[in-house]
Amino acid sequence: MQNRRTFLKDLGVASLATALPLTQLNAKSVSTTQNEVNVGLIGVRGMGWANLTSFLKNAGTTCVALCDVDAQLLQERAQEIETKTGKRPKTFSDHREFLRLKSLQAVIIGTPDHWHCIQMTDACAAGKDVYVEKPIANSIEEANLMVEAARKYNCVVQVGQWQRSDPHWIEALAYLKTGVLGRIRQVKAWADVNYGKGFEVVPDSNPPAGVDYDRWLGPAPKRPFNQNRFHGSFRYFWDYAGGLMTDWGVHMLDMVLAGMGASNPKSVMAIGGKLAFPNNAAETPDTLTTVYDFGDFSLVWEQFMAMGTSPYLEESGEPGVAFIGENGILAVNRASWKVLPFQEEGKYLMEALPSRKSYINGLDQHTRNFLECIQSRQDPNCTIEMGRNAALVAHLGNIAYRTGKKLEWDANKGQISNEPEANTYLAPTYRTPWKLWEG
Repeated sequence: MQNRRTFLKDLGVASLATALPLTQLNAKSVSTTQNEVNVGLIGVRGMGWANLTSFLKNAGTTCVALCDVDAQLLQERAQEIETKTGKRPKTFSDHREFLRLKSLQAVIIGTPDHWHCIQMTDACAAGKDVYVEKPIANSIEEANLMVEAARKYNCVVQVGQWQRSDPHWIEALAYLKTGVLGRIRQVKAWADVNYGKGFEVVPDSNPPAGVDYDRWLGPAPKRPFNQNRFHGSFRYFWDYAGGLMTDWGVHMLDMVLAGMGASNPKSVMAIGGKLAFPNNAAETPDTLTTVYDFGDFSLVWEQFMAMGTSPYLEESGEPGVAFIGENGILAVNRASWKVLPFQEEGKYLMEALPSRKSYINGLDQHTRNFLECIQSRQDPNCTIEMGRNAALVAHLGNIAYRTGKKLEWDANKGQISNEPEANTYLAPTYRTPWKLWEG
């Protein structure tokens, strides 16, 4: 077992990949100038645009195509790319036509969650490598199908859970792996965010000019256009996403799984609801506590909207994770990590570790890793299986909340064993003509 001083000394001379095998750091950096990689983006707003911008920071990368249902925004983004690079990407409104572009090698998917499965499986079938935003899907069945597609077509698929590439998180979890905390009995993860007020109910209206709203809905149920369901706030409606649990939750739950070497919980139960804003437009809960039994440890997830805190750490409203051991607590979020020792008979059971700050852009590390893996054909830092595992844990938490039941998960059968009716939440019903991928 390493002590604190040995660990900190080793940080400067050894790869953290040895200390944290679940998080892969490429020992060899593949030159980005060997082969130019042509990339395209589906969903040009928000994180999709952030991912593309990050990817294009690497030499040897070119954006050749953009796809979006918003015609005006699509042309604006194409102009931005042309202004920066001198090359104007082709533009598409239908991802299937976009994927027929022969020069396209890699695809970034930044659309709402309910589109991810269709677009990723189509991209793999078209022979493209894929960077897909988290959560990888809006249901457990879709996530499983995406794993099958990536394997069938032998594609490189990087999931946008970018803490897997961030040295800040890798360092913290490597410290966890030294064992100095002792046996981990419980892990807490949270998203106690500052935002959430003012999401008032508004009447249905016409979609914005130039927006193909029917295509935006895609496989989701047919509904009148409502601005609350559009753009970033789609996350708070079950048709398209799963609220904070599948937004911030997937990021933090992924780090729990990485730190504990876990994948499937044995059981889950949840309580909460729209307790802060019962009359606002959201369907998903603003307040939620979810408890998972992983057998040798328990996991507690909590979320509060408009109540920004950060347990154990100083940064208000910053989601994070705390590993609670026999000797102390390791707490980590995107801004910092530190160790809080327990005391016994007036003595610390381990050395305290002051707050250590993040110093590198983790997203840039993640998109660079995707580029390197396109060229090397190695597994990326966040594989599709890792994305599936984090999505599964998050979706099970939401299903427990929506059913009001304690659910027992049978990982071998991929089913909820004690409440058969809850299995209806595992797979979506697509709107015609869209269909689940059949392999």
